[in-house]
Amino acid sequence: MEPLLSLVTNQLVDTFPDAETALDDPDGLLAAGGDLREDSLLTAYAQGVFPWFSEGQPILWWCPAERSVMVPGEHKISRSLRKTLNKAQFNVSLDMDFAGVIDACAAPREKSPGTWITESMRSAYTRLHRAGYAHSVECYIEDELVGGLYGIALGSVFFGESMFSRRSDASKVALVKLSEYLYEWGYGLIDCQIHNPHLSTMGASLIPRSTFLGALRNLTRQSPSKEAWQLSGQRTTND
Repeated sequence: MEPLLSLVTNQLVDTFPDAETALDDPDGLLAAGGDLREDSLLTAYAQGVFPWFSEGQPILWWCPAERSVMVPGEHKISRSLRKTLNKAQFNVSLDMDFAGVIDACAAPREKSPGTWITESMRSAYTRLHRAGYAHSVECYIEDELVGGLYGIALGSVFFGESMFSRRSDASKVALVKLSEYLYEWGYGLIDCQIHNPHLSTMGASLIPRSTFLGALRNLTRQSPSKEAWQLSGQRTTND
């Protein structure tokens, strides 16, 4: 475990250990400690590393051996989701209520009473939002926030962090709209981090760490179109 504890708490993280050293841990644990300052987080994401820890733990940094990813515009829409989209019951917006989305993602859930979105995480990503790096997608029914997601945009990659749903299919609609927008804006990849059946049905697939890191090196240096995120604060229907 000694190589994993290579970051010093409360000092700015300029670089991370080679992600391949995470092979020593089956789940991809790379390092512990460091901080959640803007530069530290942006350095981490650019190197394929993300923080994930619980209250009372040091900051833990991860780079899984297999990465769950989606290609913008290549999402899958099931028959039931197509019916939901055709009903156009949701209004979708970007960056209209980042605080509301991250609070909802952090709220305890029926099968998971705890949360990894600690107050320090919430504060850190709120700062990134104010700096223009973190973005949210909201789903509304009238004026009620019923679903959404948030993540980090860096170069032409969107790093998804968390999503929530208070109505059936709300988070799926948010992901579909995000995928469509990112495709229009010239993004090359959506990082879904950890694979699960929900993401799989939406079109996410697993790729090796080395493939992901190779794509990251190119895509984080590319800029999306100037129209990216210009719809922020505007609501549109999901059709």
